[in-house]
Amino acid sequence: MSHDLSAKYWDDRYLNDDFGWDLGQISPPLKDYFDQITDKNLVILIPGAGNAYEAEYLVNKGFTNVYVCDFAEQPLKNLLQRCPKIGADHLLLSDFFEIRDLKFDLIIEQTFFCAINKTLRKNYFKKVHELLNPKGKLVGLLFNDVLNKDKPPFGGSKDEYVDYFKTLFDPLVYETAHNSVKPRSGRELFIILKKI
Repeated sequence: MSHDLSAKYWDDRYLNDDFGWDLGQISPPLKDYFDQITDKNLVILIPGAGNAYEAEYLVNKGFTNVYVCDFAEQPLKNLLQRCPKIGADHLLLSDFFEIRDLKFDLIIEQTFFCAINKTLRKNYFKKVHELLNPKGKLVGLLFNDVLNKDKPPFGGSKDEYVDYFKTLFDPLVYETAHNSVKPRSGRELFIILKKI
């Protein structure tokens, strides 16, 4: 791999507007999912959130316990500037794998998994499991495509992911997303994984 994927690496990409994977809006599959949630007090985490359009959407819809984690400072600043209602105390400037003493009902996956070093993939699902409350869910999108080998976003396959989570989660939904944005159509898996 040609990059160390440090906080500085990611901050530099945001400062230089080098984030071509950024949709500039909430992902349609997640918007549709969020629009079905009636309990606006759920404690929600969006790790490695980047510009966090999903968090902005949730806060503007009245969700009161939305947390965003990123170890790069610039995207958190971007979010707070766009959506001050989220509150600085809900922005976690931290390595996701170092989060302690917090529990969540829902963890949202949106282009974080494909950005971490591939050696951390198994640990990702273990950490999500650790951070979720009983019956908590991991909901989001995973790429079902090869993508890049030397830099993010890294791809993967439906079968590969099952090996990582099969002892930790019950897959309530695990299928090709039907409403992805056009460039990602047929290349994203929509997941709802319930903590075992």
